[in-house]
Amino acid sequence: MEIAVDMTKCQSYAQCCFLAPEVFRFEGEEALTYNPNPSDAERFRVLQSAAACPVQAIRVAGTRLPQRTNDNHTDIVNDPDIARPARPPLGADDHVVIVGASLAGLTAAETVRAAGFTGRVTVIGDEPHQPYDRPPLSKQALTGAAGTTTTVLPQAADLDIDWRLGDAATSLDTTGRTVLLESGDRVTYTRLLIATGRSARAWSDPAEAALDGVFLLRTADDASQLRAALDAHPKRVLVVGGGFTGGEIASSCSTLGIPVTVADRGPAPMMKIFGSLIGQMMTDLHHEHGVDLRTGTGVDALISDDTGHLCGAHLTDGTTVDVDVAVVAIGSVSNSAWLDASDIAHDDGGVHHDHAQHVLDRAGRPLPDVFVAGDVAQGPNPVAGPGLWTSEHWGAAVGQAEVAARNIVLGTDATHMDVPVFWTTQFGHVLKAVGEPALADATQLTQGSLDDRSGVVTFGRNGRLIGAVAVNQSKWLHHYQAQIAAGAAFPLNGPTIAPSDDLSVHAAR
Repeated sequence: MEIAVDMTKCQSYAQCCFLAPEVFRFEGEEALTYNPNPSDAERFRVLQSAAACPVQAIRVAGTRLPQRTNDNHTDIVNDPDIARPARPPLGADDHVVIVGASLAGLTAAETVRAAGFTGRVTVIGDEPHQPYDRPPLSKQALTGAAGTTTTVLPQAADLDIDWRLGDAATSLDTTGRTVLLESGDRVTYTRLLIATGRSARAWSDPAEAALDGVFLLRTADDASQLRAALDAHPKRVLVVGGGFTGGEIASSCSTLGIPVTVADRGPAPMMKIFGSLIGQMMTDLHHEHGVDLRTGTGVDALISDDTGHLCGAHLTDGTTVDVDVAVVAIGSVSNSAWLDASDIAHDDGGVHHDHAQHVLDRAGRPLPDVFVAGDVAQGPNPVAGPGLWTSEHWGAAVGQAEVAARNIVLGTDATHMDVPVFWTTQFGHVLKAVGEPALADATQLTQGSLDDRSGVVTFGRNGRLIGAVAVNQSKWLHHYQAQIAAGAAFPLNGPTIAPSDDLSVHAAR
């Protein structure tokens, strides 16, 4: 069976851990880990857990979508919170095509069906796998808690989708409404959603990148290969980059008892995203778990032995480390090159779009029948301010896909205005964030104590609250999310319970 936990909703109430302890468990106080592919023997306990979850964060494969009739279209369109139809709703003879068998792609397919669309739905994917969950790939898939590296996302029982997997889209003709596939097949559409996501940024030297023992981590196949390398008990792993993925890989190596070195060009892990207060805490966590952390340090070269296997790395601090596995975790690039010959506006950041997830053409005009969602989407962000922004997070992919799918079916121009929510789990601690902490100019420890690994740090820019990070305090996330959405002033007046001993405001970085 397949399950997934929406960690943007999970508040660590732990009912699932009591009801299905062989599937769900905590690492530390609030860091939930789970097996996304438990045995069928656990089905009853998992279903109990899903029903008991106070925030309904557990998704189980095989559930049926809510049934809607044509009358529901009228109800939805007449909702004052949703834009009026700007174009005709889709009918049974229409065809929705989704390029990208991803979290966003699957969410869109389910939402299209839930919105009442009964026509054809085709999902095109470059990988041979059904849509799978990426966050576990750097955590339980590496440590063995998942039991597998194919973390297939649960699907509704009645989707009725034409899957075109392992056949990548290579070009798009928006005039002829046609997607060309690698196999040479052409797929025509009535309305199209682009959800092709991103790829891991490769190491800059192709010869070094090709060494045996050098890995990226973005796909299920990447995770499978890295898991096999870790199972071989390497003498030391080098992680290049101290962001989300790099920190999670280092944490997994620590769990497995494998010596690990992290080389991060920044002054502290996660500091670019979460600022100096969290950065110092993450530095301490790395040291407490035996990680050889090299901040302000990059990698000059990866070294090969006579057999073409990685044996070491020259670092910019002048040292050489002996390693037989290296994982390059230096960011990502958008999967949009297949659109180069089209009239769609895109760049290294992603595919440009408006508030309703309509793709923009090169003149900046929205295309009425082409939409985008997920990591490849680059568009307005109410928290970030003017300009086009990407939000490479699980919650954003789901929210954008749901809005785009309803607009596709109903012909509306509803906008995606959700405050982003995202998380990381490292060294037995869960950090959950809302808003855009990376854009802040000031920060304040509002609740608790980071020395105790339990608190909330808030972030402001130009006197406005734009982000918050909860460390092992997931239940507070919704409060701060609402404050951000309401445009609250920063610093906040009247801290909530358990205020920090030091409420002074600091520079974010």
